[in-house]
Amino acid sequence: MTDISADEKDFISGEIICVDKPLGWTSFDVVKRLRGAVLRRLKKKKFKVGHAGTLDPLATGVMLITTGRATKRIEELQSGVKEYVAEIALGATTPSYDLETEIDRRYPTEHITRERVEAVLRQFTGRIEQVPPAFSACKIDGKRAYDLARAGREPDLKPKVLVIDEIELTEYSQDKITIRVVCSKGTYIRALARDIGEALESGGHLTGLRRTRVGAVGIADCMSVDGAVEMINNCCLAPEPETN
Repeated sequence: MTDISADEKDFISGEIICVDKPLGWTSFDVVKRLRGAVLRRLKKKKFKVGHAGTLDPLATGVMLITTGRATKRIEELQSGVKEYVAEIALGATTPSYDLETEIDRRYPTEHITRERVEAVLRQFTGRIEQVPPAFSACKIDGKRAYDLARAGREPDLKPKVLVIDEIELTEYSQDKITIRVVCSKGTYIRALARDIGEALESGGHLTGLRRTRVGAVGIADCMSVDGAVEMINNCCLAPEPETN
């Protein structure tokens, strides 16, 4: 076992902490927990900690947490290719395109075959246009789309161009599929589930999502939140630069 106390960290100049976000946590929850640990370790009242790419509470997987001057690299880190494993239920839709909201419509699935699913998935490979979910953080006239949606208003969201490098069908049944997706920044997997369901004429919504890679960082490179806090508490701190 590696002695994490021997690993010198410089949180001020900037560190990138790779975390496996747990189910039910918001991205802000993870940042808040790690910021608190860094603040206590550095004995500071304020300190910059951010993240490169939001994950919904119902998603798990790779999150890159940045500290100090490394927060300036967030845009660069976010631009890396991302990989997801997504479970999609067919035959039903929800307003949020995932399990955040209740099923609003049901559809038949008897016509769905593995061959049809694979043919539909090929339609979503390459450069495509995607309308973001109504329940998203996109801004419309200064307001978040999810605030409008939860107030019963339909946000006017425009299609965005994105790139999907790969889609692989890994599990199949007539009412549920699992896919692996490699895609660009800005891809909403919930919206992809919606669009795949529509293309299959069955409806669909996301029932599980795990981000398995951001750029060169995979799940194997990540710590649990508790592990990250333990690392912050026990690592050797680099000397702070002298100020005149």
